Amino acid sequence: MTVQDRAATGTRTASRATYELDELDRSVIQALQIRPRASWTLVGKVLGVDPVTAARRWRRLEQAGLAWVTAYPHLNDARLVVTGVIEVDTEPGAAEEVAEALARHPAVPNVKLTAGGRDVVASVQTRSLDELSALTSSLFRRTDGVRATRTHVSTGLPTEGSRWRLRSLDAAQTAQLEKGPRAGRKVAPRWDALDARLLELLSVDGRMSLRDLSDATGTPLTTVRRHMRSADGARLLFRCDLARPLSGWPLSAVYFASVPGQHLEETSRVLSRVPEVRSCSITAGPHNLVVDVWLRTLHDVHAFEAHLSRALPHLSVGDRSVVLRTVKHMGRLLDHDGHSVGVVPLHHPEG
Repeated sequence: MTVQDRAATGTRTASRATYELDELDRSVIQALQIRPRASWTLVGKVLGVDPVTAARRWRRLEQAGLAWVTAYPHLNDARLVVTGVIEVDTEPGAAEEVAEALARHPAVPNVKLTAGGRDVVASVQTRSLDELSALTSSLFRRTDGVRATRTHVSTGLPTEGSRWRLRSLDAAQTAQLEKGPRAGRKVAPRWDALDARLLELLSVDGRMSLRDLSDATGTPLTTVRRHMRSADGARLLFRCDLARPLSGWPLSAVYFASVPGQHLEETSRVLSRVPEVRSCSITAGPHNLVVDVWLRTLHDVHAFEAHLSRALPHLSVGDRSVVLRTVKHMGRLLDHDGHSVGVVPLHHPEG
């Protein structure tokens, strides 16, 4: 496993800790949230700025670890990837060391230090249930400081973080960006060695050019272009993320909830439209919904739960945890300010 370190100098770390996004920053980020691999020509046209200016602004944000584009497997296709949410109880004082150890593994894309009924919440991505079982058993057994784990296997993902948007662009600008070419055809997925290598590269830099992908894989440009055309939307998804404190939603929480089976689909559909909800996973376990949210204040942890209870009478929140720190987010290693300081490339074996 390779961790690509992008930690900045002390001076840059100090400057980005106090960085505030201006309107152009926010517009560039939202443009890439809508269309992560949009050309700078298109972004410049939509935003009414020179493409070079838009590209330069993005490079500054990316190099400071404030925003980034990531590729990842299509999480709603169980033929491609099986996902799970793992609750981890640790020995006293060992939570941070355990979280850092788990974050180094490429099959663990998300790691959160939490307060509440668990010390760490992690997500895992594997090729099969057998692989998930083997990974959770070996990984957690071999990690010092782990006392107990509880695994929730995901059976559906009604919404996830790639759908979250800043609100800087108007409807006309959004429509221009959404006009892009159609994603890959929804054919039966076939993941080969080139797909796996492309995922690894694009999980580090989701905007890597086709030419650079060709050079890095030693594959003809036409072959890379064909794979990207068929994979985009069918096997690979892209997202643009930013450091959470810059989003205006500095707090994060995880809710473990249950709803009767006959109301599960309707409830998860409503949850996916709630602005605070970043992701909602339908799971097989003690709770059938695990909901990640972004909030503005600590008071909102219970206020938001009360709002859900009023809006969704069939939903019962069994437990909740405030996120003390996000250690890893979709492969990105984050510092205490939520800025990207490294990346563990996602690994997806062919097959």
